[in-house]
Amino acid sequence: MPSTPADDARSFGQLFVEHQAWLLGSLRRRLGNRADAEDVTSETFLRVITRRGLDAVEEPRAYLGTVARNIVIQNWRRRELERVYLDALAQAPMAVAPSAEEQALLLESLQRFGQALDGLSSKARRAFLLSQLDGLTYAQIASEVGVSVSMVRRYMAQGLRQCLLADAG
Repeated sequence: MPSTPADDARSFGQLFVEHQAWLLGSLRRRLGNRADAEDVTSETFLRVITRRGLDAVEEPRAYLGTVARNIVIQNWRRRELERVYLDALAQAPMAVAPSAEEQALLLESLQRFGQALDGLSSKARRAFLLSQLDGLTYAQIASEVGVSVSMVRRYMAQGLRQCLLADAG
């Protein structure tokens, strides 16, 4: 029988009470920073609260750890994307450097595209970024990623589709 919203609320409450301190401690040790650990813990429970059927989770710590690990990876990717953008921006001549408002809008767009690329496999994401950021040819990408040129074409189509969807949103 499917769970009801009341069942899900009870399950979430129990999950939070029993495992929030453990998750925060675990993340604090891994990240070495209490503020980041608190942010990831909060984001983890925000994502979990929208899930139905929490009472069916057999290994809550493994489940919470997986959700948290995915958030940490997304945050690292987002920070790396921002770093690459800011490095490129620092190398641009002052005449073409965007204003602070334009920089904020560009960073927001980059984050949206970064999230869109999270929907790709790791090879597809890597191929797309090698093309767009490093300017490699499809043949060079194929060699770097270890796939055929036709597969690189597919990866590029997937990446472009994800970016178009992100741009429309």
